Order: sequence, then structure tokens, then C-alpha cells
Amino acid sequence: MNYHEIIRVSWKSITSNKSRSLLTMLGVIIGVAAVIVMISVSAGTEATIAESIQGLGSNLVFIRSAMTRGGPGQPNQGGLKFDDVAAIRSSIDGINGVAVEQQSSETVKYGNVSLESITIVGSTPDYADVRDLEIDTGRMFNDQEQDRASKVVVLGASIAQELFGNADPIGETITVGTTKLAVIGVMKEKGLVSGTDFDELIYTPISVVFKKFTPSMFARFMGDNVRMIYVSVEDEASMDEVISQIELLLAKRHGVTLDSADFTIETQDDIIATRASTTSSFRTLLAWVAGVSLIVGGIGIMNIMLVSVTERTREIGLRQAIGATPKDIQIQFLSEAMMLSLMGGLLGVLVGVGGSILFGKLSGMRTVIMAYSIFISFGSAAAVGIFFGYFPANKAAQLDPIIALRHD
Repeated sequence: MNYHEIIRVSWKSITSNKSRSLLTMLGVIIGVAAVIVMISVSAGTEATIAESIQGLGSNLVFIRSAMTRGGPGQPNQGGLKFDDVAAIRSSIDGINGVAVEQQSSETVKYGNVSLESITIVGSTPDYADVRDLEIDTGRMFNDQEQDRASKVVVLGASIAQELFGNADPIGETITVGTTKLAVIGVMKEKGLVSGTDFDELIYTPISVVFKKFTPSMFARFMGDNVRMIYVSVEDEASMDEVISQIELLLAKRHGVTLDSADFTIETQDDIIATRASTTSSFRTLLAWVAGVSLIVGGIGIMNIMLVSVTERTREIGLRQAIGATPKDIQIQFLSEAMMLSLMGGLLGVLVGVGGSILFGKLSGMRTVIMAYSIFISFGSAAAVGIFFGYFPANKAAQLDPIIALRHD
């Protein structure tokens, strides 16, 4: 029997009972589609996370405080100090800027407009460059204003619109809590990045936040400790070398060893890799769950093929009587199982790709269709057809032709 004849007979057998064939393929279709959808959702989540972290700034190094709490009435021991910012800026080569932030929440007023619970970000002049923010009008506060705790403020785009509408806010004075601040700039729209809406923030020198917007009890408890320092590394500089310089500098300043450092350092790539490993594990779990559908579909194929062998016993005997070998019979039934699984796999790919696109549009979640998920799922469908089709095909090949011809 040639291959053309095998395919023709297999197609005829499958299409002779379309409903049964479609139901048999359903498990494979669902399994293949589920694998593609699950991987596309996971890949979309990873891409969103990566973009949000990259949106925080370019080539960022995050230095986090690991200070230890002192006893009753004692200040915190160790950790990052505000003076570390100036030390890093002046001592480390290969950086664009260094920034730190201290946040507070206050009511902001201008004229008859009052906005409650607005986040104030106290930082350093490098903050805009380090966090990849751009000034739309006006300017950022400078080192002199930072050192003198000048009462100046830069508004986020949305805050400026809510307070001033289409009027120019530069030179105007707003009231933040009970403190009057002069508006010297407005940021360009940045939007929501990593859970933070930068357009809903206002920015002022960190010295102003320490003096005016930090409760006295909290200030005494914290001292000049800061939680995090952001360092922007130059594109041409070596990230590892810059990190090594920072580690040695801070360890020397704090009087600690690198093994017992009171700070930790991460890069954007480190954070992305950590979150990606979490989503990767979740994706693997979902893929295995979806793979169960493929196994169920394979069992369905095996079941139907066993029924087909029983129904076509006399046909098998006739073929053997006119010269078909056991191998010919085996190949014939194996090809039918393969055709069922491959057709189911093809339909599953179409459903999976379409489902991923539809899910992304309806749910608002980003989906990224990965080419490898199509090949893996389709290849798995083919493997399922071979694995679960072998037993029925082998059973058909082993039928005694005399007994098969006597079968009603």
C-alpha cells in the first residue's frame, strides 16, 4: 500500500463519521489552544512587567537600606544616609546621576481648588534625569535650592491641569498643607508606571520635605536615614564595575564588610529576572494543566480507534486476504490516529491564536503569542496521536485473517 492510498483511506474513514471524529479531536483542540493561550498570557505579563520596570529610568541601580532597629529611645542603626547620595555622586565614575526620595501626603490648594491626599515627592535635582522624567515648562529645582530648602515645587502634568486648567502655573504659589510653595516647573505626561502615576505627584527638594512635611516624631526616629537611592549608570559604563565601586564606598562609609552590609543593590535586570522567574513557574504550571487536556484527547483517540478496529474487523480480514501485510494494517490505523490528532492540533492552533487575541482585547491584559508555543503544542498533538494510536494499530495488525473474515 502506498502512502497516497493510506492517506486517502484514512481521510475517508475519518470523514465517514464527521461528528464522532470532531468529538474525538475536541480534547486535542482544547489542549493545544489552552497551551497557546496560557503561554501568551504569561508572556504578555512578563513583557508588561519588564516595560514598567524599564520605564522607571535608564540603566538604574537600586540601593536599598537594610538598617537595623535600635533599642527603646535609640535611633536606627546602619542603613543608608542622606549624605550617601552626595558621596556617590562625587566619588563614583560612570554615572549620570543619583537621586533619593522621601514621600509625604498633603492637601494641595490653589485659589478655590483643593486636592486632598496628594503625594509629595521630596528628592534631589537629579531625580528627573534618573527617573526618566521630562520637564514640559519651567525647570527642575537646583542644588542651591536643595541646600537652602527653598520652597519651590514642580507639578505633575495632571496636578497642574487640575489646579490651573489651561493657565500657565509658572511663578504661581500653591499651598501644600500649611506651607506655601512657588511653582517653578511642570512635568511632561508620564502616566502610570509600575503602579505609580507620576502625573499625580508633586516634586520638591527633599530638604523641604524633611523640614516641613515629616512629622517630628518620625523625623527623630528616622534621623537622616533614607530607604532607597537610585543611581543612573551611563550607557557606555560597566554596570558591574559601577556596582562594585558603590559597594566598596558604602561599606567604607558605614564601617561594615560586604558580607554584613547594611544595604542591598539590585539592577533593573535583577528585578525583571526575579519577577520573570515567578511568572515562568506559573506558566509552567498552567502549561502542564493544559497538557492534561492533550492526554485526555489522546485517550479519546485511542478509545475511538479501538472501536474502529472492532467495527472494521471484517474489512481488516479482507485486506489481509488480498495481500495486505500486518505492517500495512498497522500503518493504516496509525495514520488515521495521526490524522485525527494533527487535524485537532491545527484547529487548536487556530483557536489558541484567535483566543489569545480575543482574550487580550476583552480582558485588557496584554497577550504575546509566542511562536514556540505553537510548535510545542502542535508537536505535542502529533506525539499524542502516535503514542495513543499505536496500541489500536498494533491490535489491528495482529488480528488472525481467518477469524477476521468470519466476523459479522
